[in-house]
Amino acid sequence: MSEHLGTPPEGENTSGKPAGANVSGGGSSGLSIGARPTEAPGANLTPEEIARRASGRGTWHRRASKPVSHWMFTLIAVLLLHKFIPNSGWLMVHIVTLGLITNSILIWSQHFTEALMKIKIPDEHRGTQVRRIFILNAGILVLMIGMVGQLSVPGLYAATVVGALIVGSMVAWHGIYLLKQVRQALPSRFGVTIRFYIVAALLLPLGAAFGGMIAYPNLSGTLHSQFLLAHEAVNVLGFVGITAVGTLVTFWPTMLRTKMVDKALTHSLRALYLMCGGLALTVVGAILGMRPLAAAGLVVYLVALLIVAWVMVRTLRTKRPNEYPPMSVGMGFLWLIVGVAATAYMVATTPFAQLDMRAVTPIFVVGFLLQLLLGAMSYLLPQRMGGGPAVVRASNKEFSRFAAARVTAVNLALLIFMMPSSMVGQSIKIAVAIVGALALMAFIPLMVRGVKASVNTRKEMMAARARGEKPVFNQEALTPEPVPHAKQSFQAALAVAMAFLLGFAVNPSALNLPSFSSAGSVAATGQTTTVQVKATSNYRFTPAEVEVPAGNRLVVEVTNDDQSMTHDLTFDNGATTGTINPGETKTVDAGIISADQEAYCSVAGHRSLGMVFKVKATGASANQVAQGGHNHGSTGAHNHAASGSTPTLMTVANSRIDMSAAPGSGYKYRDPNIPAPNTATQVNGKTVRKVTLEVEEVDREVAPGVTVHMWTFNGQNMAPILRGKVGDIFEITLINNGTMGHSLDFHAGMVSPDNTMKTIAPGERLVYRFEAKGAGIWLYHCGTAPLSLHMTQGMYGAVIIDPADLDPVDHEYVMVQGEAYLHDTGKTASDGNKLAENSPELIAAGTPTLTMFNGHATQYKAKPLQVKKGERIRVWVMAAGPNHGTSFHVVGSQFDTVYKEGGYLMRRGADAFGSRDGHSQALDLAPAQGGFVEMQFLESGTYTFVNHSFSEMERGAAGKIVVTNR
Repeated sequence: MSEHLGTPPEGENTSGKPAGANVSGGGSSGLSIGARPTEAPGANLTPEEIARRASGRGTWHRRASKPVSHWMFTLIAVLLLHKFIPNSGWLMVHIVTLGLITNSILIWSQHFTEALMKIKIPDEHRGTQVRRIFILNAGILVLMIGMVGQLSVPGLYAATVVGALIVGSMVAWHGIYLLKQVRQALPSRFGVTIRFYIVAALLLPLGAAFGGMIAYPNLSGTLHSQFLLAHEAVNVLGFVGITAVGTLVTFWPTMLRTKMVDKALTHSLRALYLMCGGLALTVVGAILGMRPLAAAGLVVYLVALLIVAWVMVRTLRTKRPNEYPPMSVGMGFLWLIVGVAATAYMVATTPFAQLDMRAVTPIFVVGFLLQLLLGAMSYLLPQRMGGGPAVVRASNKEFSRFAAARVTAVNLALLIFMMPSSMVGQSIKIAVAIVGALALMAFIPLMVRGVKASVNTRKEMMAARARGEKPVFNQEALTPEPVPHAKQSFQAALAVAMAFLLGFAVNPSALNLPSFSSAGSVAATGQTTTVQVKATSNYRFTPAEVEVPAGNRLVVEVTNDDQSMTHDLTFDNGATTGTINPGETKTVDAGIISADQEAYCSVAGHRSLGMVFKVKATGASANQVAQGGHNHGSTGAHNHAASGSTPTLMTVANSRIDMSAAPGSGYKYRDPNIPAPNTATQVNGKTVRKVTLEVEEVDREVAPGVTVHMWTFNGQNMAPILRGKVGDIFEITLINNGTMGHSLDFHAGMVSPDNTMKTIAPGERLVYRFEAKGAGIWLYHCGTAPLSLHMTQGMYGAVIIDPADLDPVDHEYVMVQGEAYLHDTGKTASDGNKLAENSPELIAAGTPTLTMFNGHATQYKAKPLQVKKGERIRVWVMAAGPNHGTSFHVVGSQFDTVYKEGGYLMRRGADAFGSRDGHSQALDLAPAQGGFVEMQFLESGTYTFVNHSFSEMERGAAGKIVVTNR
């Protein structure tokens, strides 16, 4: 109890008074009973001096740790705003790994080096260390700007490389600095662990180099997966993993406040050497594309972790954790073991082309890194603030408040979050993830409370010392109040359970526990038939049919061999694999097979394309066979075909759609004015127009009272209108933020479909580059099957390439006609409208619910085009389809100029044969055709533009033009 960190050096008089001055506060001289001599350290402190010393301001830890605090708040901000930030998933992961973890490693590896090697460095000599950390953070910032921005500005890849170079250089400099200190220090029993800090620090530049490679936009998918594995292995398992294990050798028993177990150092060092060897095998195997070697390296690394875990468990037997730091660090280490084991399995069983490391990202980032970091900081910060046992104890109490509840909430939430999507859906995962995130974020207010407790306790002690009071014995130091860990854990589990139920209430289909069909009169055999099936790129299951003895349980292992499209396998009893990403394998338990069944892919439109899987029950009676395959149930919003019948078409009449009503209050009108040409840059004498199209799945109103969950380009039902001139280069970057594969087909370009029009999987991107060779209005759309469904879901738009000699007009508009083939889901959308969906069967039948201009059936009736009498207008028209064309007509007007499919049929009344008094009444366009018409209005009034196929007009293909006097 004699430790008094923060007292002035012996003999220093900080009061400014001569020795022997009165400290009683009265006018008498001499000492009060129990007072300290005035020349003793800590006497005669002014309130300002007490506050300064109590706060600990000026220590290098405080200055060096500032970036960590900033990154914590940045992480919370990005988490809240991630929907609006490009590449936000990558950004959040790297705020943790670079912003929080890397900064912390540089600070605390220096701290442990000094502690273990008995090195004393005055604060005034810390300038280089602090500058290195601030340069590191500048590099991190540049790197993040490059990665987030290069999706829109590919030239920012250079910033990504520069940022990675700065980060790698600073960490390598740190490692070299540690090596210099070790060489200059006296030998220490634990000094060998510092050498692993050095090895880990020197690994990061290699990991940063791999990171720069995988950020390269044109890196092939297979190489990307190989270098991503190498990148994550070097950085997470090498830089962080080796540093963490090297620290836990001494830090684990320290947190538990017990001694090291016998031979702990020997076993831990062996494990560290094994980790280095396993890491080397993994990296070499990844780079060379040798999966068995990479998997073997991960297994070696896993064995090393199990050795360390054995040492940690032996230590636990001597002292069980009672505070947050060892609880959190221990669970973090457990998740590291789970993550390495899962990665080893993935690498061993999955080709590099299909390897998706995102599957284990939550394990490493949340389970391992964040829990390790927060646990370690919760122990180290109070110790580093110091002030004596009473001060540290007061701070520790705040840092460990609700310890069991926080640890239980985080790990239970993560466990549910990592459950297969076939069992637990997104709404449940999001709900429990919020609880887990709140438990993690509790560290911030508790850290503030801990710092305040440290400062206030130190102030009280210093003030008491200055007043000459005796220290008060604290009984709690010997017999601390027991903490109700079991009660806290129960409360946390209850909170997670409530979040789980809330997610289920929002979407009951989010819980897909295996259900078992009734065996009827067929006795269960107790045997299981397991079959392997592949989902292929031609929308087929291979094999497409299997025979199963009646009474056997059927388990199907489905591998998605389609490189660009998600699939699933769904049975009539509700059993499903859930979404299977390209390259993934998932298993579904179909239950006891008592009769023939037909399973299918429930992704929108895939069943109608023939993606079915038949199960034939051998040995079943004719009655049972007849009963099989007919108990169909709906699979939800995107594939009504699951019901086995064509859904009922919504019509204007049977759905009571008010075609004279205005769009809902939340609807954003599409501007009918033709946009300016897209922003351009000059490259080698060519005009290059760069556009980014992001796939987004959103709810959009299509008619008054009717909303559809759309698949869109840039969030719009009907994609953006692009514009340029003949000879312009269009560079379109497609980013797939959706849940299934999508693609692009630009009619304005003449390019090979093989590479530019390929379907890309969720999370991928593609650059589509073409030169505009001809003038006109050109359709573009998603080219992924079923094309008709993707187009009716809003994935179409137009490119206008201006003819060279366009005549001047007063107004220029664009109208793109699209269609919707809807049935009512019986649900209500978030805007209060009916929630409808497009049906592949209704599209095939060919009768639309709605025919719309620019994505909504009534918007230009409610908000007409405004023109003055005598003004000339040009209207570009595109019939997008997918099934119907248009006969564009303006009631009360005539066209004196008609341009169709790249050429004039009539221009200012003149045709190709010399006639100069011609006019036109309609522009006829088949699906995917376009053109424009020009006209002048001779009288004021309200004119209506329509598709003169009147059934289409009555479904919404109409709008108004209001002509006013000048």
